[in-house]
Amino acid sequence: MGTVNRTAPVGRASSKLKSKSPQDRILEVVVYLSMIVVTVLTIYPFLNVLAISLNDSVDTVRGGITIWPRQFTLKNYDLIFTYSGLITGFKISVLRTAIGTVAGLISGSMLAYTLARSDFQARKFISTFLAVTMYVSGGLIPGFILMKDLHLINTFAVYILPGLVSAFNVFVIRSFIDGLPYALQESAKLDGANDFTIYWRVILPLCKPALATVALFLAVGQWNSWFDTYLFNGSNESLTTLQYELMKILQSTTTSATNSQDAANMAQRMAQVSPESVKMAITIIVTVPILIVYPFLQKYFVKGMTLGAVKS
Repeated sequence: MGTVNRTAPVGRASSKLKSKSPQDRILEVVVYLSMIVVTVLTIYPFLNVLAISLNDSVDTVRGGITIWPRQFTLKNYDLIFTYSGLITGFKISVLRTAIGTVAGLISGSMLAYTLARSDFQARKFISTFLAVTMYVSGGLIPGFILMKDLHLINTFAVYILPGLVSAFNVFVIRSFIDGLPYALQESAKLDGANDFTIYWRVILPLCKPALATVALFLAVGQWNSWFDTYLFNGSNESLTTLQYELMKILQSTTTSATNSQDAANMAQRMAQVSPESVKMAITIIVTVPILIVYPFLQKYFVKGMTLGAVKS
């Protein structure tokens, strides 16, 4: 009985490794070093912001903080979380992000599926109309008058309805749908499926990469938005958002630091908190939720961006 040469695969693998030319080795080293540099440049700013937010305010004014706080403290976060409107703002921000993302996905994907249908006669007109809205808008004052005429001022719906359809998101989803085999829709029709069934059971499951990409766009936009609160619901404390409350905190700390005329009062206020420290703490608060959600959508996000970018 012959013996099996168990070292043959290892020998072939080692021979392949040894067969690398000096140019390949140099290129490999350059690629690895480049990726390390890019990683450091990407992570360092976030670590610097985190270190400043956890550093004592008086020590922060001296500068020179890198990725580790010199004098660790939680006073910056304590000041932010003592504001009474923060809890209400957090609830409204989470609610508008969840509802706005789901509503935007459904409305955008429905319109994209309609525009992807070759038998839809008005597809060119509506596509052109949507493209024009990406470059031309009515402006701030006409937009405010429109919201007022629609009776959306001081309502939660003003966070959802104006951004229900985004032309860019529709084009991203439509580009992905155009790349799907049309035979799938034809076979579903032969099985007796109507248009809505095709959209819900055939198109949506196949569009997960594009939907994840658009969902991330919508969620980040809803979560970071504060100007619409200032413009439409600024007088309604029950509809305030987290970002709007954090903006008011930052504005109040900056004003108190710049308008103080007494040096003793200035030093006392700076000993408690500085605008720079509050700014960094606010940045961490609004960034962490997105960082928690992103890893779950990363694989779909990368695939959706790649496919959506090459389709016409």
